[in-house]
Amino acid sequence: MKVLSGLDVVTLRLPAGLRGKRTGLLCHSSSISSDYRHITEIFGQSKQCRLVALFGPQHGLSGQTQDNMTEWEGGTDPVLGIPIYSLYGEHRKPTAGMLEEMEALVIDLQDVGARLYTYIWTVRLCMEACAETGIPVYILDRPNPIGRIQPDGPVLSEEYFTFVGGACIPLCHRMTIGEMAIWVKEKYIPGCELHVIRAEGWRRNTMYQETGLPWVLPSPNMPAPQTAAVYPGTVLAEALNISEGRGTVIPFELTGAPWIDGRRLLDEMRCRKLPGCRFRMHDFIPTFHKYSGEYCRGIQIHVTDPSIFRPVATAMHLFDSIIRTSPEGALKFNPPPYEYEYRLMPFDILSGDSRMREVLTEGLSLKDETARWEAQTETFMADFRQISLYPD
Repeated sequence: MKVLSGLDVVTLRLPAGLRGKRTGLLCHSSSISSDYRHITEIFGQSKQCRLVALFGPQHGLSGQTQDNMTEWEGGTDPVLGIPIYSLYGEHRKPTAGMLEEMEALVIDLQDVGARLYTYIWTVRLCMEACAETGIPVYILDRPNPIGRIQPDGPVLSEEYFTFVGGACIPLCHRMTIGEMAIWVKEKYIPGCELHVIRAEGWRRNTMYQETGLPWVLPSPNMPAPQTAAVYPGTVLAEALNISEGRGTVIPFELTGAPWIDGRRLLDEMRCRKLPGCRFRMHDFIPTFHKYSGEYCRGIQIHVTDPSIFRPVATAMHLFDSIIRTSPEGALKFNPPPYEYEYRLMPFDILSGDSRMREVLTEGLSLKDETARWEAQTETFMADFRQISLYPD
């Protein structure tokens, strides 16, 4: 398969609307072309437009900051001599002053197919700011790295909108970042002038490894495309007192804690016969983050068939199995704050509402809960097909 990212496309032919314009870039470490050139190099050397400002999301322009709510400061690019603005620090939405020299904003960010990944919500805030100042937004689209995995998990309720979710979409959604931007425009910011430069040659029913595009980790704990396959589910462990594998080389594929009985947990998970994956006992000692330096007992999830794997349902079974095989009350839900939300429970804003947590804490039917999601995702997909940019 030969796929061109949106950046590859504009490198070959810059849209007429950008020619001669003073342009800002929102980008990060993954904003590279097929020949490994970073977007700042491509636009910085372009004779067709003038680069005047850089913006970076969570984790910084180079993916340098490790954790949630670890802010970074902007500055001046030493090569281009233009301002770098942090959108994960004092400001998460561009100010009018940041935008005053610009005639267009170009966005190139690699998403990973999970609603709670913050980059699209930085995009939403930029769209709001640009709509207020009359600046057009150009999204250089990239493949959803887990496009073959079907929608999974609850659709986010509006009362749970935060910086880890600002649209009523499922936790695992199959959309590209360009399609999510279109959804946001249609539902919430109709005044934004939005242009999406499609990825060429991509079909949704593929995994990133099949695109031929180079992978650069879009955040410090997303080292490989296979990480993205489990992430929409196991990321929920960030809101629990278990390790999601941060501080190891395979975060989110590993989960565990010092108080877990790894053998009992493995046996329980295998008995559930969940589709598209296999489980293996794997102990680890995180070098940082939760349980740093402590021996954790846990398991690794191996995805064997992405077309039938359900990352959120699998994680739901994992947490339920931990509850059933651990001492009573061992598994706990972390209190706020989480990603600048100081009132709502972290697990609720990540999952989409409070119901998933209540099912786990009260020992209710997991089958009924996943059926609830399926009804929601059917409605979502019928709506999404109206704006879809890519074939299956």
